[in-house]
Amino acid sequence: MEYQIVANPTEQDIQDVRTGLRAFNDPFVEHLKETQIGIFALDENGVRMGGIISRLWGNWMHILYLWVDPSLSGQGVGTELMQRMEALAIEQGCKSAMVDTFSFQAKPFYEKKGYQNRMTLNDFPADEQALHFLTKSLVDA
Repeated sequence: MEYQIVANPTEQDIQDVRTGLRAFNDPFVEHLKETQIGIFALDENGVRMGGIISRLWGNWMHILYLWVDPSLSGQGVGTELMQRMEALAIEQGCKSAMVDTFSFQAKPFYEKKGYQNRMTLNDFPADEQALHFLTKSLVDA
């Protein structure tokens, strides 16, 4: 067996590994419905001032990205995007939600929305920073 180190793998390099991993995983998860959903906040000129992108997969909604223009901070735009995404996820059969956020991002925001911190990686990606993983039940047990 020969081994190769590649700095900055190409899209094809990445796709080769993903294809192999998906072939292994498919018998376990190929029956699960998967989609990505985006919801955007537009100003009066149709300019995107915020948005949320989530992956709905099986019973879970995974928030991939949430952004609100800083000029709208504290005006409820992030809350509205979250509420709309959670409602849509429930309609699509999701029972739980997850998100990861850096210590310099939005952990308190998510906690105010009912998300609970499940794990923290300290000193990630650098000293004095952390990555938090939070979850929330979207339906009553």
